[in-house]
Amino acid sequence: MHITTSHTSKNNNRNGEHILLSLTYIGRNSEENNGIELTRVLERWRRNNEKSDITSALVINDNYLIQNIEGSRPIINEVLAILINDYPHLLPHIIGVEEIEARRWNGFLIKYLTSSTEDEEYTLKSFSAGADFNPYLMKSTQITSFLKIIFEGTEFNKF
Repeated sequence: MHITTSHTSKNNNRNGEHILLSLTYIGRNSEENNGIELTRVLERWRRNNEKSDITSALVINDNYLIQNIEGSRPIINEVLAILINDYPHLLPHIIGVEEIEARRWNGFLIKYLTSSTEDEEYTLKSFSAGADFNPYLMKSTQITSFLKIIFEGTEFNKF
């Protein structure tokens, strides 16, 4: 995800730069983005997030992803446009956008879900549809809860 910004001075907050937003969305991981290609895409996202002062929590497996990103109002609006225009193959669905007082995440956090017992317990606690990780079947409150459970008090794969 390439994000280019043209912000005004921090003292001149005419576009809402001082307002923090949180955007949560789900997506499908296409086969072309598995393995090495997916790793490259995630590294580009991480670098661009740092440059744009975005913090993020991402949960992913071979088929699906959930991501919550936090940043200034103009940046989050740019990210939303990029998701819709440049990544339609992800089938992004917006779960929620909200103003926040403080960031929840510290950096770019990633959790790769596997078939381990611990990861299965996370999904069973959060998803009423069973142990399968398919956020398209979940309510927004379940998705939000799942992110909190996964990253609460930890720094999984922090980049």
